Amino acid sequence: MKIFKYLGKYWYAIIAVLLLLIVQASSDLSLPSLTSDIVDVGIQQGGLEQSTPDKVRKSTLQGIKLFMTDEEKQIIDDNYKEATQTVDGKKVDIYKLDLQKGMTKDKLAKIFNLPMLMIASTQSEKSSNTNKEINDVVTSYTAISKDAEKAQALGQEAKELGQQAQAAGKEAATATDAATAAAKGAEAQKLAAEAQTKGTQAQELGNAAKEKNAAMPEKVEAARKATKEGLGSVGEDTLKSVGIQLTLSEYKELDMNTKKIQTDYIIKTGAKMIGLTLVSAVAAIIVGLIGSLVAATVGKNLRVGQYEQTLAFSNNEMEKFSPASLITRNTNDIQQIQMGLVMIMRIVLYAPILGIGGIYRVYQTGTGMGWIVGVAVAGVLILVLTLLLTTMPKFKALQNLVDRVNLVSREIITGLPVIRAFSREKFEEKRFDTANTNLMKTQMFVNRAMSLLMPVMMLLMNGISVLIVWVGGQNMSNGQMQVGDMMAFITYTMQIVMAFMMLSMVSIILPRSNVAAARVDEVLNTEPTIKDPEKPKDDHDFKGEVKFEGVQFRYGDADADVLHHINFTAKPGETTALIGSTGSGKSTIVNLIPRLFDVTGGRITIDGIDIRQMSLHKLHELMGFVPQKGVLFSGDIASNIKFGDANISDEQMKKAAEIAQATEFINANEKGFERSISQGGTNVSGGQKQRLSIARALAKNPKILIFDDSFSALDNKTDVTLRRALSENVKDVTQIIVAQKISTILHADNIIVLDEGRVVAQGRHEELMESSAVYQEIAQSQLSNAELGIEEAD
Repeated sequence: MKIFKYLGKYWYAIIAVLLLLIVQASSDLSLPSLTSDIVDVGIQQGGLEQSTPDKVRKSTLQGIKLFMTDEEKQIIDDNYKEATQTVDGKKVDIYKLDLQKGMTKDKLAKIFNLPMLMIASTQSEKSSNTNKEINDVVTSYTAISKDAEKAQALGQEAKELGQQAQAAGKEAATATDAATAAAKGAEAQKLAAEAQTKGTQAQELGNAAKEKNAAMPEKVEAARKATKEGLGSVGEDTLKSVGIQLTLSEYKELDMNTKKIQTDYIIKTGAKMIGLTLVSAVAAIIVGLIGSLVAATVGKNLRVGQYEQTLAFSNNEMEKFSPASLITRNTNDIQQIQMGLVMIMRIVLYAPILGIGGIYRVYQTGTGMGWIVGVAVAGVLILVLTLLLTTMPKFKALQNLVDRVNLVSREIITGLPVIRAFSREKFEEKRFDTANTNLMKTQMFVNRAMSLLMPVMMLLMNGISVLIVWVGGQNMSNGQMQVGDMMAFITYTMQIVMAFMMLSMVSIILPRSNVAAARVDEVLNTEPTIKDPEKPKDDHDFKGEVKFEGVQFRYGDADADVLHHINFTAKPGETTALIGSTGSGKSTIVNLIPRLFDVTGGRITIDGIDIRQMSLHKLHELMGFVPQKGVLFSGDIASNIKFGDANISDEQMKKAAEIAQATEFINANEKGFERSISQGGTNVSGGQKQRLSIARALAKNPKILIFDDSFSALDNKTDVTLRRALSENVKDVTQIIVAQKISTILHADNIIVLDEGRVVAQGRHEELMESSAVYQEIAQSQLSNAELGIEEAD
């Protein structure tokens, strides 16, 4: 799209915006997961993020370790240390978490979750294959424990009997009475036999316990395997949740404040959400600021560029673009471009980041509902493409219709006196109404399309929400999803859909901006036919002699020349006049001198230098041009007279006004030269406007003065006075006058008579009256015989 190329110059701003948008998107995409954490962890899990206990009773940990592998038991032993804690006035043996290097609570939680679930299963009243396997482990462990206790008790008894037999033997050995010694010896033998029996029983029980203990790893593994298989549709979240509930129960047994744990977690997570929201808001504000600055700068540069290009246009280019169209392109079109640039930097760049980030977060949730996102995106794309195909032709026509309204409005406003004079108000009202109605219908079509987009999008979004709740509800009932996860999934999906919806909204606006950019580009890329030469010859000391050498000219769309081999010389200090019937080419000739058009044949020189070899600035600097239709600019009289050169002194200004016979009406107003001039000079008369235009040309002290029928609005007295003032005050200046009245040029040094684009005669008035029939015809139609010095015939 053409509009994107305007951002190339501001690549550094685009990089900054992209970084800020990534920050904003990251913040926005983190909020749903934090909301999910508040619901799942903060509310349902009591503020515990994992099942790894910070403290646990020794007996509880031993029970949990019963269902662990030897490797897992070793890891637990390495990361917990024994301690004691007073609970209800009693000392309790506990284990405190002491994480070793490289270990985390998340890694330990993966070890704890399954054994904790198996412990919970032993407390369940359900009877299933899983419970039987677990109960088998518990039963075996209980039997081993009992056998070990019995073996230990029998061993203790055997030890005590052995000690008693040893004592009896000592007594028999020390007895003096043979009978006593025999009795004690017999007792010692009996006690030794009993000790041996007890010892044998203890050994047998110990061996049995060892055999059962040797089979325990297989039973534990079988129980673990059966538990995992029994999980079925129960998800990892349920496994984690059971472990956390067991940990919370253990905390309560240890008199820990579980409410504070929950509250602290919610406050901490809420603070994160507030912080991320602020970060997102700040990033959005900065992006908006950068986007506005870039768009405003681009708009300013485009307006300046288009304005400078328009100033460089010759009349040929001005005929290609109407003034109304140029005004529209420099205002409305550039405004559309600015709006498009802001949309690009704020939405077009942000939406894909948000959408891709949302899709990644959906994938991370592992809910298995990603297909719903695909359905949503497909629905949005179908809707957007349908709207684009429908509205795009209308956007291309919209700006042309704006041009038409501006054109008609401009014609009506500028031609209002004529419209009233010919009672054409109703006709012009109808013409404007037609242009306005066409614009309104197109805008209504576009607005209807945009208004249709929003309700359809909302219907789509709500439908997707219902689908997520329905599918998510089934997953929740199966233990595969938690409430918070479903809430996060809905939010992420809505963010993805919103990203595409933002793009769809922009897709309605950007085409119009793109059309506007094409129209502005058309102006900027139009090469002026009249431009400066590569090496201008401006360093010459110009006197102001203008010479036409075989000049020919035809307009761009014409089939024939309007000027044919024009040859004449206008010398400094002399007045050269052009006269002829209407359409004979007088104004065309004087428009060729400042290069408003370029000759198509021959050449025009100033002091022997072709004007096409001079810079336009230098060429115009030599001239004082008074156009056929006087044009004044809004401001005051002084600013209009000094228009040709800001450095003109007040004395020069007043002198020029005096020569132009403008002093009288200027001084008649109390503000004098500070009297305000409205746009176009509508608050002064035609004669006053002409005199101010003449004063403007005189004030810059030009080498060449061109008057294009500039005395037509002056009365005879003012005309004569002004020409006398010119001859007295303007010396060594080349004067070229286009006139309709013979009286204006009677005293010209050289009069060029034109007829149908050809020079048919030239010379002084007296000479032409004798030699030129065309001049005689013009003179006789305007002046009396007495004025011409001809005696009346009988």
